[in-house]
Amino acid sequence: MPFERFVQTGRIAKASAGPLKGRLVAIVDVIDQNRVLVDGPLTGVPRQEYRLSNLHLTKYRIKFPYTAPTRIVRKAWTESDLKAQWKVSPWSVKAQNICKRSQLNDFDRFKLRYAKRQRNKLLTIAFNTLKKRTKADGTPRVLKKDRRERLRAEKAKGGKKAAAKK
Repeated sequence: MPFERFVQTGRIAKASAGPLKGRLVAIVDVIDQNRVLVDGPLTGVPRQEYRLSNLHLTKYRIKFPYTAPTRIVRKAWTESDLKAQWKVSPWSVKAQNICKRSQLNDFDRFKLRYAKRQRNKLLTIAFNTLKKRTKADGTPRVLKKDRRERLRAEKAKGGKKAAAKK
């Protein structure tokens, strides 16, 4: 799988450190191998120089000319509908879940733990019944309980048939 996330004009990146941590920015220009000029007109990030070591490149890229002014970056950002694309990305969903978890209080953590325990109990019961009802090779196994129920059903049908014949 070839590398697809290049440091280039229009590449969207997520700031990973400093006061901009967690915000999306667009790379406007590459200053040198360690620094880039970034702009985030719709995420509240003013145009500034930023270290590449503090950026995580995303798969998203918007088209605008080299060293475009903020108004053109804003226009390209809104036209590409980047906010909606980012919101449904797995990266964003994971970040939102982490944020939710960090805001739980003690009682919420207890409720979450209790709900997980109940869910796991149900899953274990379902798994064990399936495991009990299948052989190692995957074919269904007939249990004694099943045989007894089948015999009772046959006796009930057979008893009615014998009474009808007399």
